[in-house]
Amino acid sequence: MKLSRRNLMKTGGALLAAPFVLKIGAARAQETVTLKLHHFLPPASNVHQRLLTPWAKLLAEQSGGALKVDIFPAMQLGGKPPQLYDQASNGVVDIVWTLPGNTPGRFPSTEVFELPFVAAKEATVNAQACQEYGQTHVLEETGDTQLLCFWAHDQGLIHTNKEVKTGADLAGLKLRNPTRLAGEALAALGATPVGMPIPQVPEALAQRSIGGCVLPWEVVPSIKVNELTKFHTEIPGSPTLYTATFFLAMNKGKYDGLPADLKDVLDANSGMAFAKKAGEMWDSVGAEVRAAIETSGEGTISTISEDEKAKWVEATRPVHDKWIEDMKAKDLDGKALIATAQALVQKYSGA
Repeated sequence: MKLSRRNLMKTGGALLAAPFVLKIGAARAQETVTLKLHHFLPPASNVHQRLLTPWAKLLAEQSGGALKVDIFPAMQLGGKPPQLYDQASNGVVDIVWTLPGNTPGRFPSTEVFELPFVAAKEATVNAQACQEYGQTHVLEETGDTQLLCFWAHDQGLIHTNKEVKTGADLAGLKLRNPTRLAGEALAALGATPVGMPIPQVPEALAQRSIGGCVLPWEVVPSIKVNELTKFHTEIPGSPTLYTATFFLAMNKGKYDGLPADLKDVLDANSGMAFAKKAGEMWDSVGAEVRAAIETSGEGTISTISEDEKAKWVEATRPVHDKWIEDMKAKDLDGKALIATAQALVQKYSGA
């Protein structure tokens, strides 16, 4: 192909501006590889706008446009949220963002971070602790996919239409729970847990079929929980009441079939690199959402006392004991897994 002077100058500028792109593109010309990423949150959600979309853009930039990720939010490719992991495993889609807790008991090692009062208040801590833990304890359970990242969000708090100051205020209150263990923790505190995927929460709150939900700050505006509840109850300090964990999982065959240079780009932006970005996003957006609600006066934000928290920790201790027993049936040392998770949370709390 004959280059014009103008095209030659443009090419030279691009080489200077993008050395990493040059490294890929100079080796060989290749067709664009397009991956389909499927998730359950709406396109206006922070996960879509501020985590997955920038990630896809970064992959495209670093691959010189050779690696493209098309994102399909809100289950646009069909199915229900609990089916997402299998969609990646079976090759229906290439990548999914999902919660292992959507299929209770299937990924038992992941549940340790979902136990009450194990996770930290900050997502940057939980995300990194989960990712390091996952490299040793989760890969075997997810061997039918390529696990790109395993991480967790920040503190979960309680959003209700009645003020919650003590465990007595939770008695009989129907609360949406995101995971099996969060449900068990709520039940131990006297509430009535109701399991449901996030997309169903707004309608359930509007129809008063539940009295509230437990969610991190980050997701509150995307499903209008700030409009549908009046009170927001935080747990002081770390560890916090609960967190939920996430997978970014890819079809194994699709990953293995990537050209080596594109696989290098994907690997460089997965694992701990992705976990850090996810944690930073959750903490940053969570602070923004909290400040906006506090400034607007549209809801009341309160924090239970340290004495009350100590009572909650004690009340939920049987959830730990039961989980340890459950893990024995799966040939897992639950007590050791808890100790490992707590040590990693402590490690990254001081990072």
